[in-house]
Amino acid sequence: MYLADYHTHCAWSMDARVPMAQMALAAADKGFDEICFTDHVEPFESGSWEHNVYDFAALDREYEEARAAVDGRIRIRRGVELGEAPRDFPWCEEALRQLGELDFVIGSIHQLSEAFGCQDLLFASTADPELSRRQIRDYLELVLKQAHWGNFCVQGHLTLPLRYMNELRHGHMTFDGFEAEVEEIFRVLIPKGLGIELNTNRGHTPLPDEKWLRLYRRCGGEIITLGTDAHTPEYVGCCIRERQALLKECGFRAFCTFEKRKPIFHDL
Repeated sequence: MYLADYHTHCAWSMDARVPMAQMALAAADKGFDEICFTDHVEPFESGSWEHNVYDFAALDREYEEARAAVDGRIRIRRGVELGEAPRDFPWCEEALRQLGELDFVIGSIHQLSEAFGCQDLLFASTADPELSRRQIRDYLELVLKQAHWGNFCVQGHLTLPLRYMNELRHGHMTFDGFEAEVEEIFRVLIPKGLGIELNTNRGHTPLPDEKWLRLYRRCGGEIITLGTDAHTPEYVGCCIRERQALLKECGFRAFCTFEKRKPIFHDL
């Protein structure tokens, strides 16, 4: 079994504190073959219109230190989680240019549209089910817009609003009723050679779960990565083995890693 965690964060990300070297060593100690770091890059903070500024040279140093620390025990891939691209596509394109050669890019949406004040999904509603559904629809419209742009490798954690609505606020929301919207996203991604991520969600309900994985497969989707969204060493590799089994149950024959933004297929 080939083991790869393709969604991890280190101290360079605003919401993580652990050096990349420590995260990489954790993956090596758990017997993983490959780890990809996908630290956050996005044009604006939630609710702000002041562009973020990043020190990409500091990120380069994190990679250098991590590769020295693991000393060949595990392959380290260079990736990024590019968030909120629909808020400023040109800015994102320039950021990708500045980042140089990448192995992997996750496209993700964490913020709602201007109609909701570009509010972070962290604060998504559960008290009002109708408002929650409007927020999910708004989120999916942004994902579709991003899919048409297409300057990434996989769409990350497609059902992300449920992490906050259900796990954080103990709601009971689902994406049921949004089948047409999700399928439209898949119908845009697949012909472009783009895929989706199966985010193991650090052991919670996978994002997306079985229903949507099966729909993606029925639509002809084959490109799929597995990532934990780990921000600390204990979650590196969490449930990757179990989610490989889930992919197989859903009709997938392989999962992907990436090199220079090209998928490499590994049998399940």
